[in-house]
Amino acid sequence: MNLLKWASLFLYLSFFLTRPSFSSSILSSYEPNEIPKYFLDLAKKSAVLDWMVNIRRHIHENPELGFEEFETSRLIRSKLDELGVFYKYPVAVTGVLGFIGTGKAPFVALRADMDALPIQELVEWEHKSKVPGKMHACGHDAHVAMLLGAAKILQEYRDELKGTVVLVFQPGEEGCGGAKKMVEAGALENVEAIFGLHVRSDLPLGQVNTRSGSVLAGVGFFEAVIAGKGGHAAIPHHSVDPILAASNVIVSLQHIVSREADPLDSQVVTVAKFQGGKAFNVIPDSVTIGGTFRAFVRESLYKLRQRIEEVIVSQAAVQRCNTTVNFFDSETPVTPPTINNEDLHDYFTKVAADMLGPQNVKEMAPLMGSEDFAFYQELIPGYMFFLGLKNETLGPTVPEHNPKYTVNEEAFPYGAALHASLALRYLSEQQTGTLWRERSHDEL
Repeated sequence: MNLLKWASLFLYLSFFLTRPSFSSSILSSYEPNEIPKYFLDLAKKSAVLDWMVNIRRHIHENPELGFEEFETSRLIRSKLDELGVFYKYPVAVTGVLGFIGTGKAPFVALRADMDALPIQELVEWEHKSKVPGKMHACGHDAHVAMLLGAAKILQEYRDELKGTVVLVFQPGEEGCGGAKKMVEAGALENVEAIFGLHVRSDLPLGQVNTRSGSVLAGVGFFEAVIAGKGGHAAIPHHSVDPILAASNVIVSLQHIVSREADPLDSQVVTVAKFQGGKAFNVIPDSVTIGGTFRAFVRESLYKLRQRIEEVIVSQAAVQRCNTTVNFFDSETPVTPPTINNEDLHDYFTKVAADMLGPQNVKEMAPLMGSEDFAFYQELIPGYMFFLGLKNETLGPTVPEHNPKYTVNEEAFPYGAALHASLALRYLSEQQTGTLWRERSHDEL
């Protein structure tokens, strides 16, 4: 171990061993099932809610794309400094890892993504994006604010933690594989489980929805350049027509799902890009097509990738064309399906019901959208849930990735309190061994 690593280890241990004692005995007067509601009431107080809202609005005004979140990361670090929370930076370029608790096992992680989208905001309000062509249109600004809100609560009650909470502020979720890079950088070292949330505009405020097993599909992207020989449209026999070849390729790609996939194993192949030719009477030299493929089963996802390449190359060859296929492995790696751990589902349902009431914990159908949170779940038990934003009294809502997208900030206390409750209770139940006890008993 080099000098720098020894120094980092010394600072880390010194922080946890010498941190000032904070009186948090108030939690001892509550039963475990009462703490989530207590945290929710705490998160609704102006000292926490207004703090989160101000953070979110600052981030919203200054959106940054994947792995460019330097200002966002700086703000996160300044807030962790304000709270007295130890952190590591940089992790995967702009990522931040915060640590609250004993500094010892068990470790549980809470994750928030930080990046914005290349969208021009069309919402006219005081805190509109100040960066042309960039916008937080997927709620990641809210995710950061709520995780910091959870940090504020957990830090106040850090002496109640029976282990360590790892705060994962992740860059590059939007197609950049940021979670994969965080894993490669060691973000999950010693971590036993991880929780993540995503806001949802069509779900009522005060509700959450999720499911055990497959929640979101795995996804990959492809692009193919089909090269022929250009020429005059009046004498096509002197040319090798890449437009005809590309047309046959597109039709054949649709047969992969309709004739090769199990009908009960949902899969999608969509060609959404077709570029070729600029004149009515000229056959172009080449055509570029591109699209996406999705599936809920990992094996099916990679089988789709294999067959897409085989179909494109072989069908283009039938029309005497050459082809190169790109799956963007370095820029946008294939994201596996998001699959929620069954035991964590039972645990989450219990904690969320204690806070919101069982009637506000909804079972959702799987969605063909994707989330790189799945990279964490490939290594350790992980759980993704959705937090409702919808308040009909505020008017109609639009879905994520829309230039008119808005976030209902009244949802922030729910997200922060759920994060904090899940982490605190997870560590307590891991220490006592109760988290897995019911499942083990059922299996016996």
